[in-house]
Amino acid sequence: MSSIEIRHIVFDIGKVLIHYDPNLPFSRIIPDEAERQWFFANVCTHDWNIEQDRGRPWEEAEALLIKDHPEREEHIRAFRKHWQEMVPHAYVETVSLMENLIAEGRDVTMLTNFASDTFREAQLLYPFLTMPRGVTVSGDVGLIKPDVAIYETHARAFDLEPSATLFIDDSMPNVEGARLAGWHAVHFTDPEKLKADLSAYGIQR
Repeated sequence: MSSIEIRHIVFDIGKVLIHYDPNLPFSRIIPDEAERQWFFANVCTHDWNIEQDRGRPWEEAEALLIKDHPEREEHIRAFRKHWQEMVPHAYVETVSLMENLIAEGRDVTMLTNFASDTFREAQLLYPFLTMPRGVTVSGDVGLIKPDVAIYETHARAFDLEPSATLFIDDSMPNVEGARLAGWHAVHFTDPEKLKADLSAYGIQR
């Protein structure tokens, strides 16, 4: 067991608390797998989508792509239009872990790469996202993980002591970003591993 005292626990959201997969609506919208893969590799790419997480408005994002791919306008607009289908369920065991941590008086917050508007929709879909003490949403602050600045922003906003903070994220680059900010951080793969990781920090589950 670690001798480190963890007083703050920070959860990522996508693929830790709720599922996210753009293929879910697009397997219907673009049924051909090869065409769909081309679309995500060349039109609605990860790099394009992350800029909405950084705060770019959807209208501007769509206009940029439609200018270069006018024949794909319907598909481009479908990304935002059918966003809710991309987040179809919560990870019940992880949510239960978070709820139990809150119930026992632990200081729990969230730090997420998320567009501002879709995050508010997510809170309506999944009310447990309102349970932690607070959240830093990348689209609200104009910063994205793994930029060290977003971890520093979160720590200032919620008065966290970095050396007493444990971060949980499914992305190794984001885990490394937290460590560069002086936080402790664990890579989320499944609830059982998370329980073991928490126990290693003296947080028995």
